[in-house]
Amino acid sequence: MDELLSLFSFAFMQRALLAGLVIAIMAGMAGTFVVQRGLSFLGDGLAHASFGGIALGALVAAFSGQSGILQYPLTLAVPFTLLTAVLIAWVRDRTELGSDTVIGVFFAVTVALAVLFVSVIPPERSSVDVFSLLFGSILAVSGVDLIVILAVFALTVTSLCLLWPRLAYATFDSELAQTDGVRVRLLEYILFALTALIVVVSAQVVGVVLMAAYLVIPAAAARLISRSLAGMTVRAVLIGLVSTVSGLLLSFWLDVPSGSVIILTQALLFVLAALFRRR
Repeated sequence: MDELLSLFSFAFMQRALLAGLVIAIMAGMAGTFVVQRGLSFLGDGLAHASFGGIALGALVAAFSGQSGILQYPLTLAVPFTLLTAVLIAWVRDRTELGSDTVIGVFFAVTVALAVLFVSVIPPERSSVDVFSLLFGSILAVSGVDLIVILAVFALTVTSLCLLWPRLAYATFDSELAQTDGVRVRLLEYILFALTALIVVVSAQVVGVVLMAAYLVIPAAAARLISRSLAGMTVRAVLIGLVSTVSGLLLSFWLDVPSGSVIILTQALLFVLAALFRRR
């Protein structure tokens, strides 16, 4: 145990832990509304949209030189994913298609774009490790990555706290909320945009494939053992925090990828919550 705890004396482990805890809080808060609104597939769609955005950023960086803001893939990944989130909400509102269908369309298109962008980047200029991007590299979080994550954390958590009462009202009864003057559609656009921000900065840490689970599993487990939306939010955040710390320690002990162990730890907590709920 002493050897495991001594890991956190290393700078890279401290950055990984801080990034993971921050992502757990953001994902827990946003995931509560995503799960409660039946939009679990949204996290998967936006995670793959961020893959397309990061690939686009890497393509531009490869041909724009080594100086300037365009050398960072997130510079284009953030607006690309935000635009995708807004378009998903817009198309869903103006068609008779369900959320899962619209998300599935954008899921396929953005992944196709990602493959196209990555394929045309000269190997000697590529700054994207596709394997790490898909499956996560939380131990490789840099100082710049951490600053970006903390900035998004401040923005998203502040926004969600301020909007929480109206989001909760609109989540449980959108028609009544709209009658009371709550701008339900605008709130949903904001929720989509905030979720997109969380996903795009987190995808580099836990991976595109695993980010959707990070957004959904803690909230789903919390829903099984909660009687209120506030309790669900608190428990979702706690499940994310506990799984992050234990996942990092277990991954070192077992010498396996950290991102996958964190998600599997969350899955174990989900199973325990389901058993507790049934009992």
